[in-house]
Amino acid sequence: MEHEQQHWHTHSYKQVAEALQTNTDQGLSPDEVQARLQQYGENRITTKKSQSSIVRFLLQFHQPLIYILLGATALTLLLEEYTDAAVIFAVVLINSIIGYVQETKALKAIDALSKSMNTRATVIRDGRQSEINSLGLVPGDVVLLQPGDKIPADLRLFAVKNLQVDESALTGESVATEKSPETTAGDTLLGDRLNMGFATTVVTYGTGKGLVVATGDRTEVGKINQSIASAEELDTPLTLKIKKFSHTLLWVILSLSLLILALAYLRGESLADAFMVAVALMVGAIPEGLPAAVTIMLAIGVAQMAKRRAIIRKLVAVETLGSANVICSDKTGTLTENQMTVQKILAGGESFELTGIGYNPEGKVLFKGQAVDLSEKPALQQLLTAGLLCSNSRIVEDGGRWTAEGDPTEAALISAAEKAGITRQQIDPQYPRLDEVPFQSENQYMGSLHRHEEQTLVFLKGSVEAVLRCTDRALDKTGEIVPLDFSAVQQAADELAAAGLRVLAFAFKTSDPDQRQLDQKDLSEGMVFTGLQGMIDPPRKEAVDAVSLCQQAGIQVKMITGDHALTAANIAEQLGIRGQTENGRLLALTGLELQGFSDEQLQEVAGAVAVFARVSPDQKLRLVKALQASGKVVAMTGDGVNDGPALKQANIGIAMGITGTEVAKDASDMLLTDDNFASIEAAVEEGRGVLDNLTKFIVWTLPTNLGEALVILASIAFTTQLPLAPVQILWINMTTAVLLGLMLTFEPKEKGIMDRPPVPSDKPILTFPLIMRTLLVGTLLMLASFLLFRYELSLGASLAEAQTVASTVFIVLEGFYLFNCRSLRRSVREIGWFSNKWVYVGAFTMLLLQLVFIHAPLMNTLFHSAPIGLDSWIRVLGAGVGLFVLVSLEKTIRRKYTESEDF
Repeated sequence: MEHEQQHWHTHSYKQVAEALQTNTDQGLSPDEVQARLQQYGENRITTKKSQSSIVRFLLQFHQPLIYILLGATALTLLLEEYTDAAVIFAVVLINSIIGYVQETKALKAIDALSKSMNTRATVIRDGRQSEINSLGLVPGDVVLLQPGDKIPADLRLFAVKNLQVDESALTGESVATEKSPETTAGDTLLGDRLNMGFATTVVTYGTGKGLVVATGDRTEVGKINQSIASAEELDTPLTLKIKKFSHTLLWVILSLSLLILALAYLRGESLADAFMVAVALMVGAIPEGLPAAVTIMLAIGVAQMAKRRAIIRKLVAVETLGSANVICSDKTGTLTENQMTVQKILAGGESFELTGIGYNPEGKVLFKGQAVDLSEKPALQQLLTAGLLCSNSRIVEDGGRWTAEGDPTEAALISAAEKAGITRQQIDPQYPRLDEVPFQSENQYMGSLHRHEEQTLVFLKGSVEAVLRCTDRALDKTGEIVPLDFSAVQQAADELAAAGLRVLAFAFKTSDPDQRQLDQKDLSEGMVFTGLQGMIDPPRKEAVDAVSLCQQAGIQVKMITGDHALTAANIAEQLGIRGQTENGRLLALTGLELQGFSDEQLQEVAGAVAVFARVSPDQKLRLVKALQASGKVVAMTGDGVNDGPALKQANIGIAMGITGTEVAKDASDMLLTDDNFASIEAAVEEGRGVLDNLTKFIVWTLPTNLGEALVILASIAFTTQLPLAPVQILWINMTTAVLLGLMLTFEPKEKGIMDRPPVPSDKPILTFPLIMRTLLVGTLLMLASFLLFRYELSLGASLAEAQTVASTVFIVLEGFYLFNCRSLRRSVREIGWFSNKWVYVGAFTMLLLQLVFIHAPLMNTLFHSAPIGLDSWIRVLGAGVGLFVLVSLEKTIRRKYTESEDF
């Protein structure tokens, strides 16, 4: 029975039952169930085995520069320099432990999907109804659905009664989908397959029956699981640059080490001494403190972002945010309030506007800009009363936030009435309900019967088409009943719909005073049209500002939603999202239109168009890949199961902390605790600050490694002893990285950080100006260290004393250079001498630790150091002041002759 690839929504349920060899009344026999379980397996998502903890730890050593340090450890062991070998290996081990802790745990998204499939299901088997574990479902099973049920597998529905299903987790559609057993066309998108029920979606209203057509990995959510598993794990822009830099540095170090080894040996030095020189170069040229410092800086960035409602799940996401140049955002709840709000009303031939956002009843009903007096607007009063009475929902305040208990559309109507002063507490006693006709999808309306004084009134609300079929009269602005102008009402409804509003129509009539029951016949004729209410899920006010700031910062904002194209485009325009237009309106492409695009066409469209509506999960994934193929660094938001693949594929996946599914959260790199787009903008700003400070750290640390390598080369060139021992180099690199370099983490964000474009992903870590500065500082470090080393020897100092002076030169000059690196372009005076007090704390602590390095006997033994005199300190400090002045002068000259702020 090969049926996995069939388009079940295109076939009648009888054809489906025949293809599945089942019976909709009797279901499958126990023997047939067992046979199909053997064929298809349990109804569960296949989980992917992750790497063991040991393997993940060992992989931390799988880095080019770590290989060099491990080689240096082996060489020093062979030379019986056990202390040096222990110190070098300790550095390697510390970095590997930090890397292991930093690395994110194996993705839990697939596990979350698997758990979401494990539920209870009511089935008919052998003609009997029973409840089973959904793991035992097989294709051909007959499943019964009730409100609150999680659909346990993909179903072809064949019997429904007012069935509504919340498919937002799978399709992104914010409103529950009304189901129907009728067949649909072959190219119908997932969210419009009304005759299908999909695994993990939830029944919100009504009942239904369906045939299981797919289980486990063959369901739509199972396909999403496969997409998550196949999505690439992408390196961040900075890690890519560091990886490229590391590979280049690897070959440079190996080549220089071999050259130095050969030169030292040819000059008559012993092989052991020659090897120690090579080891010193290896250790000196490698920025050992870089991995640990980067990790700690990112961790501090995580804490800063948490204060701005962005929880980082993966450290590297901090840096990626600073590089992002495209944000693909869901609409509902992220860019919008996720609260339906009545904005326009037509009553008595007059148009009204409402202020306020969401379910909060604070607001006004305006006519020509002025607050209305309901006593002068009887048609409006009757319309708002009808909207409140013909509903079964409530709005409640919880912790300062107004929420809906029940249908969000009805909640919007209640809020609209309360803005005009008509409250449920006031109106319910005046209009006690006697009966109702509940909403049914085939009728598209709801009716209610009420007693009011000596009258019995019928109220009706529903779609414009359904209500107009029941009416032939209307209320005019004075409250008089007049003939209904159908064309005028339809034109007004079309205008509201064109503005992206969801439109409901209302009517009423006076009934028999003795009537106590209501049926559809009572609603089918004689109704008096009272007006229209147009509502929408409005954009968040703060999201409008955030979108503007992002676009000002050179970041494209794109809306990718499961909602309808007209609504999406309208909201995008209100938000100020910029993109391709058509006939003066923002262009919105639907998933149906995207289906025929090749990868090349999609790449072009993804860059130009800003709004994509009614898209499927695989299309979201294709859009992200298309943007990445164009060299974009993509941040993607999402909250549903359907967003999982795109969240994992994106350079940074951002899940909603409040409304997000576990699948979306586990596939993401970052969570928003308030589900607000404005928090993304804040996180981008923080990310840029962290990226700035990371760049400053790298610019600060690399001259040290260059200077150390140059000192070793100088010692070979002038056939002198090594100014720095390998363990002293490690001391310099590790201690200064933590106590000096890390202080740059606390550097405040520079002015105008969101006024500049994102850093291009192909831009190297070191631009030409920074390379020149690195060469300048590295040369100055080498000259100061080498010359003072030789000078100390000339004064009769021991080798240990001279090497201690040389190492102190690096410590002190790095401290002075740290102040130059607080801004890559501006002077310390411009950014403020005391705007980052931590640099002083770090410098003072480093000085104390260096005194321990110089004077403590244990440190003298471990690092071959020795006490030095005051005159030596004066010379070292003088060299530090000189470096600070020269670099400040270089910055001033460069700013004078270059206009660009880009470094």
